[in-house]
Amino acid sequence: MVSKASREYMGRVARFPCVLCEALGMPGVPAEVHHLREGQGTSQRASDYLTASLCPECHRGPQGVHGDRTLLRVAKLDEMDLLAMTIEKVYRGEK
Repeated sequence: MVSKASREYMGRVARFPCVLCEALGMPGVPAEVHHLREGQGTSQRASDYLTASLCPECHRGPQGVHGDRTLLRVAKLDEMDLLAMTIEKVYRGEK
C-alpha cells in the first residue's frame, strides 16, 4: 500500500519537467514518475522515494530507460544521476 506521503512525493516529482530531456538541452518537457531500477531485482520495484522525473519517451520509449538506454549514454548519465537531479529539484522547492 502506498502511503499518503509517498503519493504526495511522487505527485511532486511528476510535476517537474523531464530531467533527462533537460540534460540533453530540451527543457520543459512534461514528465511522469520513473522508479529507479539500479540495484533492484527483476521483479522488485524501488521505493517511491527513489524516483526520477522522466517524459514518456525517456522513460518507456525505445531509446529510454526501459528501452536500450541510448538517451542515457548520449547524455553520459545513469539512473543515479537522474535521481540526484530530481532530488535537487525537490530540495530547491522547484515546481
